[in-house]
Amino acid sequence: MNIDADGWQDNGSAVSDGRHFAVTWAASADRQDAGPAERSYRLVVRTSVGGDALRIRLTNAFGEHPVTFDSAFAGLQRHGAELVAGSNRRLTFDGQPSVTVPAGEVILSDPLPGEWAAQSDLVVSLHVTGAQGPTSGHGMAMQTSYAAAGDHAAEEAATNWTESMTSWYWLDAVSVRTSTAISSVVLLGDSITDGWASSTDLNRRWPDYLSRRLQAAPESMVKGVANAGISGNKVLGSDAGEAALRRFDRDVLSLPGVSTVFVYEGINDIKAHTGVTVDDLTTGYRQLADRARAAGKRIVGATVMAYKGWPEYDDAGEAVRQSVNDWIRHSGVFDAVVDFDRVTRDPADPQALLPLYDSGDHVHPNDRGMQAIAEAVDLDVLSCRTRVAGNLGG
Repeated sequence: MNIDADGWQDNGSAVSDGRHFAVTWAASADRQDAGPAERSYRLVVRTSVGGDALRIRLTNAFGEHPVTFDSAFAGLQRHGAELVAGSNRRLTFDGQPSVTVPAGEVILSDPLPGEWAAQSDLVVSLHVTGAQGPTSGHGMAMQTSYAAAGDHAAEEAATNWTESMTSWYWLDAVSVRTSTAISSVVLLGDSITDGWASSTDLNRRWPDYLSRRLQAAPESMVKGVANAGISGNKVLGSDAGEAALRRFDRDVLSLPGVSTVFVYEGINDIKAHTGVTVDDLTTGYRQLADRARAAGKRIVGATVMAYKGWPEYDDAGEAVRQSVNDWIRHSGVFDAVVDFDRVTRDPADPQALLPLYDSGDHVHPNDRGMQAIAEAVDLDVLSCRTRVAGNLGG
């Protein structure tokens, strides 16, 4: 199967009728533990932009052996592992019902006919055979999915799906076909973007709140949202997931229909006490901006939120955070800036999160905090109709 310059399937359907493919959901993959050699996965994800001709991307990026997907289906969730009757349909790969993905590679399904609504609970069911060694997937989904022994991918009933899990395996992106006037934004981040401390199964990560705002805004042509957050991720270091600089092509630039990249990373670089300097981190941001623009994307940056009270907090780290935020606000490297720090800090103690938004660990926002930072995004900045968002005075 051919992969085009966007990392998506080139099936000869380059759009000449004013339509193109845009990512509607994504979850950045990382190396996961080895799993059973034969297993079915029922993966529940939430679409953002609606459209037709749904396609999925399956990843073996971190595998050391080929893996075979013996069957794959897409349907709509009714409740838990149960699907809406009549919604589950087979996916194919170059016209075949199964596909083998070599180690280190990704594969794309053929477009699945039919319309898929925005803000839908999409369920992708896979039967995996011959899996060996590490798997590729997204460890912290904040969403319940399901597993079963044997091949039950075609079933709509929940009867055989007795095992629940809160990770996504193998599936890392979904796209739909929509108007070329409509595009997607990729949110590159760490556990805050990934959604840690938000409510499981309720889609209350800040990217979810942003997606609902975009969908409800008739003036915005940015409708798709791809969450490229990985818990513990850094701009520079590859401790938890590959560093943002290393995974940028696969997790951001390879996704179809993307007009804008939103970067909100840095707290893990700062609080890890690895000696990362302001110059180190700002050089990383500049490289991300240069690569985004070289690919024809807009790039938006966000300031790093307060973390006083977290066990790794100290004055040296705080000094780096303040200087980095000053650079983000005033360097002009980003096409626009959203000041998450200003929105979420405690006026009585600006080095700390506002208690109203604090999940209790002093780093991760609760549901209310997630909503607050999503609402801080002026939707115009995603189209770059305005240069700077918010009061950037510090």
